[in-house]
Amino acid sequence: MIYRSLADINIYDSPKLDRLATQMAKGRYLQVLESEPNSLEIQLLEDDYTGLLDRQDFEKLELSDRQSFIDNLPQALSTQEISDRLTQVIAFIQIAMAIPNEYLWGGTVAPNYDCSGLMQAAFASVGIWIPRDAYQQEAFAKPVNIEEIQIGDLIFFGNPTKTTHVGIYIGNSEYIHSSGKEHGHNGIAVSELAGLDRVSQWYANQLRGVARITTC
Repeated sequence: MIYRSLADINIYDSPKLDRLATQMAKGRYLQVLESEPNSLEIQLLEDDYTGLLDRQDFEKLELSDRQSFIDNLPQALSTQEISDRLTQVIAFIQIAMAIPNEYLWGGTVAPNYDCSGLMQAAFASVGIWIPRDAYQQEAFAKPVNIEEIQIGDLIFFGNPTKTTHVGIYIGNSEYIHSSGKEHGHNGIAVSELAGLDRVSQWYANQLRGVARITTC
């Protein structure tokens, strides 16, 4: 069966429901895959993300149908149409940055986000759906040479085998990202690709590459 959320809902990746995997914003759709003693294994339909729903949150859902989900999907966009909306994507992130926030692993709804949750929410706000996690976003986007970086491109960080972080380029060698407490800003802030501050240097040493969203 397909359900639509009536409120923002936490989705977990542990049977103990003590570890956040992602969040389901109000208005999103899911289907139930399997029933567990304290939870329901679900799949979010917009991006196929799976996780566990606390049974107590089931009351925050309403029964829907596949046609309703299809009717509410964003329209397919051309590469140019996506490019034209990137200023709005960045504006969403700048507004989110201006509101008091802190880094939240799994966060995809305001005010607290993780890095890839912020990117997904910002693009979705203008009708562009991209995958949930940073490594999925890197695989989904079109790689570009860093010398050809443009405003709105995504910048990926990690190690040679794994992507662990993402930000969005805003020009002048700067990017916005939501980063953690230990090595980041503990929330949404601006860093520099070649900055001398502690956070910028930490991520500069983990730079993997740049990619551009051209499809949704």
